[in-house]
Amino acid sequence: MNILYVCVITVLLLCLVGGFIRVLLGPDNSNRMLASQLFGTIGVTIVVVLAFLQDNEVLVNVALIITLLASITVIAFLKLAEQSDSVSDDAERM
Repeated sequence: MNILYVCVITVLLLCLVGGFIRVLLGPDNSNRMLASQLFGTIGVTIVVVLAFLQDNEVLVNVALIITLLASITVIAFLKLAEQSDSVSDDAERM
């Protein structure tokens, strides 16, 4: 059974590498932000699998904190994108 979990973590790490490539080569900022959200999701999944394997409830709390941080980064990105759109709209009006 542990081999299955190791395989799952390996596949998740490969997805993480694919997301990192998307961050580096992404055509625009929104694709990069989605790839960084992928980091948060995969990170939470890996931590939860490790918590299950080690029978450690503290790691589940760490996964919850990672989830909260990922949510905050999305909010910050959306606020930043909203501000840059309003600045570009103001520049077009002039």
